[in-house]
Amino acid sequence: MERVISSAPLFAGSLFLGMLLFLEVGRRCGVRCLAKYPEEERVAIGMVEGAVYGLLSLLLAFTFNGAASRFDARRQLIVEETNAIGTAYLRLDLLPTDTQPALRENFRQYVETRLAAYRKLPDVAAAKAELARSIKLQGAIWTQAIDAARRTESPAVITLVLSSLNEMIDITTTRTVAVQTHPPVEIFAMLFGVALASALLAGYGMAANKARNWVFGVGFAAVVAVAVFVTIDLEFPRVGLIRIDSVDQILVELRESMNPR
Repeated sequence: MERVISSAPLFAGSLFLGMLLFLEVGRRCGVRCLAKYPEEERVAIGMVEGAVYGLLSLLLAFTFNGAASRFDARRQLIVEETNAIGTAYLRLDLLPTDTQPALRENFRQYVETRLAAYRKLPDVAAAKAELARSIKLQGAIWTQAIDAARRTESPAVITLVLSSLNEMIDITTTRTVAVQTHPPVEIFAMLFGVALASALLAGYGMAANKARNWVFGVGFAAVVAVAVFVTIDLEFPRVGLIRIDSVDQILVELRESMNPR
């Protein structure tokens, strides 16, 4: 994942330069063809251009829409995890008083590890270390909660406490999978190839003009490259211009509300 994030500007930059190159190659090919064939025989090229441009638009829309959907889903999962932890923490009041301090302290440490696990991205090794620490704390909280709930000898308390803890633990796996869910690399490779093909055809179509239209060529390449860069940036919201860190504030506020009693 680190390679993908760090190569996003390089990917977009390479696409931009590649499209400029293919625009020029296409234009030169078009100039040669115009010298040999009449304009009427180039009608089929227009049909190919429409198909390739349509495919490029579809791929851009597909990848951007998918990235935006996953961005919203990850943001919603932060809210759900905060609610799950907050509910489980409040239900500690149902347990024997003498068992609550240790559990509350583990909860505070648990929230800190959950925050740290995502803040340390794209350092995957550090994030995994914090995730392992949070899983260890989950085990400790679960064991302590079971022992404390049994002491109450109340089935209702046992059900309420353990069900909320179970939900808190389950959301961890859901968020981990969400962070690791991305489009296959082949999708971006195909997008890169179709963008170059569209540039080639655009350059071919520009051959009818005697002078090079650099504004059109550079603008076309820039728009596509920027769209691809924003899509990749949106796909990895812990690094880059588009970030999801601000949503973590609700988890920070939850941690601050867990004052020792």
